[in-house]
Amino acid sequence: MSSENADAVGEHDEPVWDVVVVGAGPAGASAAYAAAVAGRQVLLLEKAELPRYKTCGGGIIGPSRDSLPPGFELPLRDRVHAVTFSLNGRLTRTRRSKRMLFGLINRPEFDAGLVEQAQKAGAVLRTGVTVSRVEQHGPAVPDRRTVAVVLADGETVLARAVVGADGSASRIGAHVGVKLDQVDLGLEAEIPVPATVAEDWAGRVLIDWGPMPGSYGWVFPKGQTLTVGVISARGEGAATKRYLEDFIARLGLAGFEPAISSGHLTRCRSDDSPLSRGRVLVCGDAAGLLEPWTREGISFALRSGRLAGEWAVRISEAHDAVDARRQALNYAFAIKAGLGVEMGVGRRMLALFERRPGLLHAAITGFRPAWKAFADITRGSTTLAGIVRTHAVARRALEAMDRRA
Repeated sequence: MSSENADAVGEHDEPVWDVVVVGAGPAGASAAYAAAVAGRQVLLLEKAELPRYKTCGGGIIGPSRDSLPPGFELPLRDRVHAVTFSLNGRLTRTRRSKRMLFGLINRPEFDAGLVEQAQKAGAVLRTGVTVSRVEQHGPAVPDRRTVAVVLADGETVLARAVVGADGSASRIGAHVGVKLDQVDLGLEAEIPVPATVAEDWAGRVLIDWGPMPGSYGWVFPKGQTLTVGVISARGEGAATKRYLEDFIARLGLAGFEPAISSGHLTRCRSDDSPLSRGRVLVCGDAAGLLEPWTREGISFALRSGRLAGEWAVRISEAHDAVDARRQALNYAFAIKAGLGVEMGVGRRMLALFERRPGLLHAAITGFRPAWKAFADITRGSTTLAGIVRTHAVARRALEAMDRRA
């Protein structure tokens, strides 16, 4: 404990942590790392035992690589240099690049590596711990500078600041009052394949624009396993399941038994959704932060987690509610000025994709600047927002679709 927190231990039975982070995924591990590197006493709580499986394609694009802790070695299973695009199984075309577009990882290895970095920076990890709620007032809270994190077994953990990174069904998000305006269902199968099949996919992914509005499927190769998945709007569960089954059959993979079959809901925040409440911040999936069109969430988790950890440090140092509120507002401004702008463009792209998937397919497979934009975004040299801001054709196309909408 810091000297100030050591005094608190004398006044109360429980120690007071500077920052408690709930959830040890990419967002939580990044938040814990950022706060621990700043020299604060950090506790990282995770309900599962690590490593644990997560439904996720596992694509690591440029912004994700740029947000990793210094010296972190990505456990890449493959490096992507080619993308095959299809329109619900038709009009298939492969585009290639001499430079790597993005990398592919397995989430159990990746997440465990990030947690290890946080621990090396000084964060303390507790696994197998379920958080039932947080309290900022009441008998469990010794003073106005403290938050009580109440565990399922009744234990109370005290903190000067709390970061909620406990996933899309976040209890911390419910405390903050996170509001959502887009929920999608992703289904995925991890399919072990023979070496001859794996060789056909090495270095190449498939993206299939799907049959339901806003849906698409993917094949991501990871050595001897293919990650095959689809995503579409929630409420189309039966159709989404049929899409995955048809997709797998169309690829000639129906004869291979999946090692894992799973599903997951992704949730996007509304523009006016809060990112904090008192001394509690939310980040990553818990805040509804992900790219609305592609539903890419790892880069949003890493970036928002780092910011949450940095601002949680400032909140932990705040001596009154006014200062804590000021720091929380600064965190919200940082999120909205960066990730929020990207999400705004992503929503517009999703609306275009829902109405005209064939137009996007034709552009990205037959219009070289569109393919270059895709490659630049995946490498991290620009963003969707940057493309719209700097390319007049892209900006006018989106504006035209906005007017039609």
